[in-house]
Amino acid sequence: MKKNVILISVVVILAIFPLFIQKGAEFGGADGEAEAAIGEINASYEPWFSSIWEPPSGEIESLLFCLQAAIGAGFIGYFVGLTRGKRKDNVNNKEGQI
Repeated sequence: MKKNVILISVVVILAIFPLFIQKGAEFGGADGEAEAAIGEINASYEPWFSSIWEPPSGEIESLLFCLQAAIGAGFIGYFVGLTRGKRKDNVNNKEGQI
C-alpha cells in the first residue's frame, strides 16, 4: 500500500513539475511541431490527404482525444485485471489440489 502511494506521488509530481519550470510556455502537440518542421524544410509541401471530418473546435478535438485515451486505459486496465485474476485463480486451484 505504501509503495502504491509513493508511485502515485511520483507520477503526480512528474506531471505537474513541467508546469512550474516552464511558466507561460505552450504545451502543444507533436502534430503542430511536425507541421512547423515540414514547413521549414519544404515550404511548397502539400499533404497527401485531408481529414474526412474536422472537429468544430479545439475543445471537441481535445474531448475526443481524452475519450480515446480513456478507452485505451480502460482496455489495458481490464486486460491486466483479467490476467491477474486468472493467475490468482490458477494459484488458488493448485493450492487446493495439493
